Amino acid sequence: MKLNKDLNKLIKGGKKKPTKKGKNKSVGLQFFNNLLTTLLIFMVILTIYSFVQEKRNPIEEVTMSDLVTSIKAGEVDSIKIEGEELKIILKDETEKKTKKEVEASLSETLINYGVTPEELGTVNIDVTRPTGLGYWLLMASPFLIPLLFIGVFIWFMTRQVKGAGMQAFTFGQSKARFIDPNDKKQRVTFKDVAGVKEAKQELEEIVDFLRNPKKFLDIGAQIPKGVILMGAPGTGKTLLAKAVAGEAGVPFFSISGSEFVEMFVGVGASRVRDLFKMAKGQAPAIIFIDEIDAVGRVRGTGVGGGNDEREQTLNQILVEMDGFEPNEKVIVVAATNRPDVLDPALLRTGRFDRRVVVDLPDRKDREDILTIHSRTKPFAEDVNLKVIAERTPGFSGADLQSLMNEGAILAARENRKTVSQYDFVRSIEKVMLGPERKSHILSKEEKRVTAYHEVGHALVASVLEESDPVHKVSIISRGRAAGYTFRLPLTERKLQTRQEFLDDIAVSLGGYVTEKLIFGDVTTGPSNDLQVSSAMARDMVTKYGMSDEIGPVALEGSGGKISYIGAETINKVHSEKTAYLIDSEVTKIINNALNRVSQVLSDHRQALDNISEKLIEVESLEREEFEKLLIANGITPKKIKV
Repeated sequence: MKLNKDLNKLIKGGKKKPTKKGKNKSVGLQFFNNLLTTLLIFMVILTIYSFVQEKRNPIEEVTMSDLVTSIKAGEVDSIKIEGEELKIILKDETEKKTKKEVEASLSETLINYGVTPEELGTVNIDVTRPTGLGYWLLMASPFLIPLLFIGVFIWFMTRQVKGAGMQAFTFGQSKARFIDPNDKKQRVTFKDVAGVKEAKQELEEIVDFLRNPKKFLDIGAQIPKGVILMGAPGTGKTLLAKAVAGEAGVPFFSISGSEFVEMFVGVGASRVRDLFKMAKGQAPAIIFIDEIDAVGRVRGTGVGGGNDEREQTLNQILVEMDGFEPNEKVIVVAATNRPDVLDPALLRTGRFDRRVVVDLPDRKDREDILTIHSRTKPFAEDVNLKVIAERTPGFSGADLQSLMNEGAILAARENRKTVSQYDFVRSIEKVMLGPERKSHILSKEEKRVTAYHEVGHALVASVLEESDPVHKVSIISRGRAAGYTFRLPLTERKLQTRQEFLDDIAVSLGGYVTEKLIFGDVTTGPSNDLQVSSAMARDMVTKYGMSDEIGPVALEGSGGKISYIGAETINKVHSEKTAYLIDSEVTKIINNALNRVSQVLSDHRQALDNISEKLIEVESLEREEFEKLLIANGITPKKIKV
């Protein structure tokens, strides 16, 4: 249909809108199709009914004189009286019918026709009273069935129109999910949220206000109308918002920023009004808007997907928040991992004026998070959550939850009743790299290349002073990686020095240099290593001022990288000469790292060969076994900085 084509073009191109004429044509065509279908069904029913009626043997209708003659001849066995109709059953089981006089009874009528009482006594007369619902329904069925069919037809034809009308009335209503404070199954408190101590401390004031607003209002204090939670994905922003509502015991309205925006202009603003109206009716309450950057992006840029509908929705949010009264006791909590793209009017004082940063958990926080997610899991005696927390730096709360779940799945897959430490160690690798690809069998030559490649990474990391220690080397395929080398620091590191960057770049290039040194050629294996090392070198030059040639100059635009098309051109703040210097400095850093790696591998060629052969044999080397091989080849393992 034309309407469907128009809608597809609108969704793909965003320029055309379905016309009213097209809509009317579509509705008319749909009505005609429904009418045709209904008439076809009606004709089929009539055909079946006529066929059944024709198959039935017709009952012969006789006159009263014929009935009298049959009675006198002794041919009648019984007569059933149903109102005015007489059903005659002969002794040969033949059925006939006739009608009697209304004013007189059957006996009187037959006697008047000359039937003697003796002849009448040979006939069984049965009177059926025409009372009861079944009789009347049977009598009225020729009229009720067509009426019922017409009623069903009218209902069928108007159902879609009615549904469309009801949808039109509810189109602008909010789609927020509501959590009742008395629902203990969905209730979340601060006990269910580990880590983020500073964030919880900030939010405890919100809880205190919702519980006892008079304490704040009496002293003239106003609680923030809006709180925005900023942090990386999976750090627990949504969980924190639920915990605030659970601690305060107030209704919780949750909605995503993308649920406001629709194809039709004005719907988003209507849903915002409806959401705030519902929250005010349930006050004190919390409104949680997840991924608010979907509607809260900077207005008027002309890029980034801006449109009238999104901007009208944002304007309505600004108006609703600015119209709050101090005693309304409705607090808006929003979450985003892109605070740099939000409109300044959204973050100004009086709206989202309290900003809470939700960081990735440190080692102690990770251990607490693991403890929370282990409440329902039976552990073996060897489980040590502290060790797992040490081996998962950079993991978010969602990653740790997935880790614990994957460990339980691995144990269940092997039909064990408890989860062991080995299950969690394997689940760490699964969360980071993906599942083992046991079906991906490397050829003998590919296995040798992969082993040398990974040992090259591990050996360079073990020799250079500022690189992280090696925890595991493996040539078992996981995800898209043919092999992997784990380097996990045991200390939490918030800052990174220039030398640490240089050593990390050198370690990333260890596999590339090893392939050239041993095989005289390179494969596609180091492609990701080259991307990582190049990006790290460019960040050193353009973001961190770690280039001697260019100096301490930030060559990125304000606000960092921009994710829309054409950002490189719009955000360009340096000349072509500076761009040439950047490329030269990046190349210089990479070349210096290649020379350092070549020197390390040449000096420890025997260790490279021996460890690679051992890795080909066993396929995986844990930290203890790897360090023993280093000592056996004359290399002293680095002491871990604690």
